[in-house]
Amino acid sequence: MIETMKRSLYSQKYEILRRWLKEERLKQEGLSIRKLAEALDIHHSIVGKIEQGERKLDIIEFVEYCDVLGVDPKKGIELIRET
Repeated sequence: MIETMKRSLYSQKYEILRRWLKEERLKQEGLSIRKLAEALDIHHSIVGKIEQGERKLDIIEFVEYCDVLGVDPKKGIELIRET
């Protein structure tokens, strides 16, 4: 059954995606929020807000985030499709 469309920032699928991105960042020794933000050329508070669910990523930002983390964005998409 397809979940009815609701604000993605508050959906279970977005929560899964956010958790996955944070876990992938934490797997990389020494990759702090500040270092990730620097690599993305954004302010560290934006990364913090993304990880806390206060700001969502658009698709381009998601792909760039994954590139910096060295993970395949398809894996994140597969995670939310399985939910």
